[in-house]
Amino acid sequence: MSLTFSLKTDDLQHVLYACFVLAAAMPGPPGPPGEPGPPVSRNLITTFQNIAGMLEKVHFVTEGTLIYLSETSEVFIRVRNGWRKLQLGELIPIPDDSLPPPAISSHGFQSLPAPSPISNMNNGKPVLHLVALNLPFSGDMRADFQCFQQAQLAGLTATYRAFLSSHLQDLATVVRKTDRYNLPIVNLKGEMLFHNWESIFKGNGGEFNINVPIYSFDGRNVMTDPSWPQKVIWHGSTANGIRMVSNYCEAWHTSDLAAMGQASPLKKGKLLDQKAYSCSNQFIVLCIENSFVSDPQGK
Repeated sequence: MSLTFSLKTDDLQHVLYACFVLAAAMPGPPGPPGEPGPPVSRNLITTFQNIAGMLEKVHFVTEGTLIYLSETSEVFIRVRNGWRKLQLGELIPIPDDSLPPPAISSHGFQSLPAPSPISNMNNGKPVLHLVALNLPFSGDMRADFQCFQQAQLAGLTATYRAFLSSHLQDLATVVRKTDRYNLPIVNLKGEMLFHNWESIFKGNGGEFNINVPIYSFDGRNVMTDPSWPQKVIWHGSTANGIRMVSNYCEAWHTSDLAAMGQASPLKKGKLLDQKAYSCSNQFIVLCIENSFVSDPQGK
């Protein structure tokens, strides 16, 4: 039996998500037992404005992810060597008296409030924003992708990278070199956290004023919101922002109880305090706007 679905643009993501759930629930033939793997959390659907944006971020999107283009209402799926376009049926309008669909909220698929416009200018001066992911994470995370995707969903056009040392890069070098010395680091509301990027890595543990909140992409204060019960941030770095290969949760690929990751309790007013924790903990993950790009709308 075959079915043809005709979808309204506003409901497209909910229907696609439901299709994935139904497909995952269909039993298949039993296979040979294998080694248990680590738990995986991934986003099944991502929204881009147009094809240009989709192609630009191709390496941030894993195979099997559905892509919705808001300008054209087209849907693509990421495959091994690129993208394949999905064919949709004709639109069936929603009746005027129908109720809106319930919000879907989970670790990998979130319904976010309408974002307020965020400018990369603060009182006429360029700045870089430091923002937290919307949920805590264990040491097994795809943090750069999460930062990129949540920034996009929040309506932020700049590129955000994880505030972490990795096997490829030290934390101190995540921000573009020309922007490390003169641009203030601010929170989502433009309140100053640091005078510049380099000032975080002077060896004092990245001291900041704890009365200045750090906000998540959906606008919550991670220092007070109960969604982050442990007020600790992962960083995997020395006080100078250099990677600690013995304490960065195997390059942020494990949540094993025995593995360790370097992190910092925020109550001490430091982003780079030096304390090792089990990678099974779920802590705050920060994202940094890694370069200043002029606002195309001149805001």
